[in-house]
Amino acid sequence: MPADVDQEDPVPSRSIVVVSGGLSQPSSTRMLADRLAEATVAELTARGVDTVVEVIDLRGLAHDVVDMTLTGYARPDLAAAQSALAEADGVIAVSPVYAASYAGLFKSFIDVLEPDTLSGTPVLLGATGGTSRHSLALDHALRPLFAYLHADAVPTSVFAATDDWAEAGSDQVKPLPERIRRAAGELAVRVAAREPHARGGLYDAVPSFEDLLGGA
Repeated sequence: MPADVDQEDPVPSRSIVVVSGGLSQPSSTRMLADRLAEATVAELTARGVDTVVEVIDLRGLAHDVVDMTLTGYARPDLAAAQSALAEADGVIAVSPVYAASYAGLFKSFIDVLEPDTLSGTPVLLGATGGTSRHSLALDHALRPLFAYLHADAVPTSVFAATDDWAEAGSDQVKPLPERIRRAAGELAVRVAAREPHARGGLYDAVPSFEDLLGGA
């Protein structure tokens, strides 16, 4: 008989879902979201954790979000995005700041999620705006929103003003790359510590005919 070979169980990968609420193309919001995702993947890789990243660009789902708001029905692309969030091991959520708060499309997307979709899920919050004065929106708008959803928002959130992309940041604000690394590290710690999300097939939760008939 062949000798038994000890094989280590493969380490399940973790999934990071990025929600970008930018409306323009190119988008500074998407740019920040991508930077945060790259930094988080690097932090998880350093911890020996494989990562799969999926990006949800809300600009392409705008009509679907409005339709579901009116009808309660999610079209396939929106339904896929909602399912990805429900199965995520970690989430990066970034919105532009309009009128001192998150964008309307970003909030509308959150509104059509099932209430417990992000319950307990580690979330890194980010926002973009014209000046650093808009950074307060992270604490007075975004953080309370995700607290209501029972998400596990990491302590450090990241705001990027227009000047942050060209400069190292002002004396009052830490340079953007440093803030990104810190927030990504906090998210990575939480994601790595979680049990990997069980990912079943599309019909795994559908009962068999025998179960439906009750053994009759």
